[in-house]
Amino acid sequence: MSDWAELVVTAGDPVLDTAFMAEMVRQMRAIDSYGTWDNAGSHEILDPFVMTKERKREVPIIGDPDELTIARIKAWYNALSAQIEVATGMMAVPLVNLTHEGFGRAIIAVGKLIVSDRNLRDVHRFGFKSLDHMEEEATKIVGAAAALIEAHRDVAGL
Repeated sequence: MSDWAELVVTAGDPVLDTAFMAEMVRQMRAIDSYGTWDNAGSHEILDPFVMTKERKREVPIIGDPDELTIARIKAWYNALSAQIEVATGMMAVPLVNLTHEGFGRAIIAVGKLIVSDRNLRDVHRFGFKSLDHMEEEATKIVGAAAALIEAHRDVAGL
């Protein structure tokens, strides 16, 4: 499950009960074609997204992302897109383009409208300080995207 021996996300964390975290778990389970996480709890599935200072120290400053890290990044943007769809009723599509060195760009489009645009670098160190921080970041991105769609619904509808 986790890349680290000790989990930092606990089973009773109330953040696990939010709609976004439920979507993150759905996205991670969807990419688990071998059933690795079938018996894992939500906290175990989401634990690798938390990059504490201690964990960050274990990851080299320069490095190429592995397939699991890339899968987590794609799951993050897929979950954001799904939540944007829930908030607006319009289909959101993520596009993640990464080089083998971990640099690239992630955008989320609704119709012809780009509602989220992030430059990505050092993705081998992708993660959040805490599960709360991850939830806050998602709420901020989804809220900004929904406001942009509302302001430009004509473009989003194309």
